[in-house]
Amino acid sequence: MAFSPHMKAAAHRHLNAAEVLNTGHRRDVAGYLYGIAAECAIKAMMREAGIRPTGDRKNDPFFLHFPDLRTALLDGLGGRRAATLARFVNNPSFFSQWAIDMRYCNGDEILDKWVDAWSNQAKQAVGAIGT
Repeated sequence: MAFSPHMKAAAHRHLNAAEVLNTGHRRDVAGYLYGIAAECAIKAMMREAGIRPTGDRKNDPFFLHFPDLRTALLDGLGGRRAATLARFVNNPSFFSQWAIDMRYCNGDEILDKWVDAWSNQAKQAVGAIGT
């Protein structure tokens, strides 16, 4: 079954789930979800900036994850409509240390200081959708 993408709703859903897990004993999972929430927020801002999916699953930023998503966008952003998106993408500390393959790790490799930073960054990115 194929699901229709709705990046803004997905960003809020993953951020809310991360917040619940972050208050308990699964900060590692919360950290992963903060990254997914931020990715969805970045992709929502990409659409707002006029960037559209190409369908090329290997090279299309809509199919990439951090850090590859950020790298793919670094050189291609321009114009006033992309200013909010560029603020996140041009920040080298934005979701540093986060990688999609962390979902396979033991969990104890994910540092609390990273989760704290990702929490703040995800909230900022999700909050910036539509600005």
